[in-house]
Amino acid sequence: MTSWAASELQSVDFKDVRLSKRLFRLVDDLTAHPTASIPEACASWTATKGAYRFLDSKRVTPAAIRSAHQERTLARVGLLTSVLVIQDTTELDFTSHPATTDLGYLDHPKHRGLKVHSALAASTDGVPLGLIHQEVWTRDPATLGKKHQRAQRNTAEKESQRWLSTLTATLDAIPDDIQVITVADREADFYALFAAERRAGAELLIRAAHNRRVDADTQLLEEAIAAAPIGGRLTISVPRRDDQPARQATLTLRWTSVSLGPPQNAKQRSTLPHIPIQVVVAEELAPPEGVKPLRWVLLTTLEVADWEDAVQLVRWYRTRWLIERYHFVLKSGCGIEKLQLETADRLQRALAVYCMVAWRLLWLTYEARQQPDELCTVVLAPHEWQALYCTIHQRPVPPTTPPTLRQALRWIAQLGGFLARKGDGEPGVQTIWRGLRRLEDIAATWLLLHHAPPDQLDNLSYG
Repeated sequence: MTSWAASELQSVDFKDVRLSKRLFRLVDDLTAHPTASIPEACASWTATKGAYRFLDSKRVTPAAIRSAHQERTLARVGLLTSVLVIQDTTELDFTSHPATTDLGYLDHPKHRGLKVHSALAASTDGVPLGLIHQEVWTRDPATLGKKHQRAQRNTAEKESQRWLSTLTATLDAIPDDIQVITVADREADFYALFAAERRAGAELLIRAAHNRRVDADTQLLEEAIAAAPIGGRLTISVPRRDDQPARQATLTLRWTSVSLGPPQNAKQRSTLPHIPIQVVVAEELAPPEGVKPLRWVLLTTLEVADWEDAVQLVRWYRTRWLIERYHFVLKSGCGIEKLQLETADRLQRALAVYCMVAWRLLWLTYEARQQPDELCTVVLAPHEWQALYCTIHQRPVPPTTPPTLRQALRWIAQLGGFLARKGDGEPGVQTIWRGLRRLEDIAATWLLLHHAPPDQLDNLSYG
């Protein structure tokens, strides 16, 4: 892959240009070998030693790396009139590395690692633009087993505060003339998030988790939903997941308006406002035998006046899948949970680096789907697409015109095991990251053979 890291992270400031250059090299190496360990990706003892020293340096702060990436993300966001910001929390489990220090407990109380809350910006047609904000923390072991005490704390003292602080950071970063739609799953369904102060053009799209009382406690949410008429049917493509094949799902859509009141146990409940909310419900008809039907109850601050509004919100909610794929790439593709760096500080620096790699791989996958006719030169150097073409087509001479981005990504995926049959659809991120690793080796050999002087090729040693 071309050296995109120097452009993406050009504003990073470690007060030492050598550290910046090491960051660019490390991100490029890991992007070219996304499934490799650090020594494998770096390919030499000198580069490997430099990488480990970089991750151990106290002058390297995760905040500086994220800030540089955020600057470029905001430049991409600035080209749009509306942007989706998808929030989600995940955890990185390092229990299998017991020597690692300063970790906290995870959702499984015997497991140790880091908690990570991310806000991923995406275009409304589903191209990931980069991270807007990220928080990383460890749970204090002293609070383990004290769930009841944690439940009695104010929101500001709970982990749910991350949703609010991330919303604030998002709206502070993105210009006021851009509409921001925060998209999140059921974990974000709590009153304080809907009650949070938001500027004009800042909206929420949250999947409901609770059948709470609504409309001044006069009825339950599900009762309000049942009273709403079906507005129509929508057919969507459901991607393959686990042991279930891809399928077409027909959904009924209905929508209504309610008001959300504060929780029953809220302090000074009578003084807290009821918040007007629109509800859109998408429910699958006749799913395949043995498959749980899709059902999304979506709460939104956006207007839902008609069928087109309801369909748009369902489509926007489906982009939430991007952040799950992002976390999947970070863990399974980049293998971050396999790192043995001995301290939480080193792991946090590594996380900031790998977050860039995971986003880049995800962006390549979805950009090729949305901009299929763009030339592949936006991501591949000449020797890379030439080596790719000749390898796939088994020809010694490449064409003079580079292929499109979509075609090049499909060929890369073929190197990773994608069969490219008519019914196979577009390749996924797994086959692309496997293909990228092979392409790096193929392109390096191509460059050597096509640019080395003839006398050097005659003297190559095979001993």
